[in-house]
Amino acid sequence: MLIQRLKSKIHRVTVTEANLNYVGSITIDEELMQAAGIIEGEKVQIVNNNNGERLETYVIPGPKGSGAICLNGAAARKAAVGDVVIIISYGLMDIEEARTFRPSVIFPDEKTNRLVK
Repeated sequence: MLIQRLKSKIHRVTVTEANLNYVGSITIDEELMQAAGIIEGEKVQIVNNNNGERLETYVIPGPKGSGAICLNGAAARKAAVGDVVIIISYGLMDIEEARTFRPSVIFPDEKTNRLVK
């Protein structure tokens, strides 16, 4: 049996842009993606701390070190610039692997969306 388990999390970043006139997805600073172990095209859940909205979409990389967190397309209706969100990805694994797996969880600076050194 496979179960779904937390794989990666970018905890509390600030939305820098909401672009309604885009095909879809979320743009994430590539540096944050790498630190969290999230790859281009991966399905993620977005949890908006400001309004309680939750949505699923896929990731596209933004410029490395830019702090970009941009909701695109219909997702842009679910968050406003300045909202704080949590970005979560899950993985499928068997129960034995899930018991020992350690997710990648990062806590960037909430004001700049950059990694805290």
